[in-house]
Amino acid sequence: MKNTALLVMDVQTGIVGMIPDPAQLIKNIKNAIDYAHSVSIPVIYIAVQFRPDFPEVSSSNKSFSAIKKNVAAFGDPKAMDIYPKVKPQKEDILVIKKRVSAFTGSDLEVILRSLGITHLILSGIATSGVVLSTVREAADKDYQLTVLSDACADADEEVHNILISKIFQRQADVMTLSEWTKKK
Repeated sequence: MKNTALLVMDVQTGIVGMIPDPAQLIKNIKNAIDYAHSVSIPVIYIAVQFRPDFPEVSSSNKSFSAIKKNVAAFGDPKAMDIYPKVKPQKEDILVIKKRVSAFTGSDLEVILRSLGITHLILSGIATSGVVLSTVREAADKDYQLTVLSDACADADEEVHNILISKIFQRQADVMTLSEWTKKK
């Protein structure tokens, strides 16, 4: 567990609302956070946020320009808050990003280097978004990776299952929260 950090990615009120029946997911993420705290693993929250009028969003970026056009969905400032049931504690770190990957447009890598982190435990929403992009980029940066299969979710359950069972295993260890907390 030395040199390990738990990433809690995009677990924001407006994003949690896109997941059908998120209660178990939130419970699992909360349990992962509690476990990390109990064994002195740093917890790093990753949140996507933009300035008013979205100057960081290019019209050529298909995903984010759609959000910019539908600003009403993200116009409520509370929509981008960390979900209340998993709010960061004083010792936790909040990283703001501007793209899908937890690394792109953020200072995550600087924080990980300063803490001596080489192993990332990934949780968050969406499996096909931030989790996939972060797995790919972190693997290219030579981080050891673990994806908590039941602490990630996607609006499309089939996509989640394919990524967890077939894709992530090429670059990460995939395990349940229970398996991770029993591993010493």
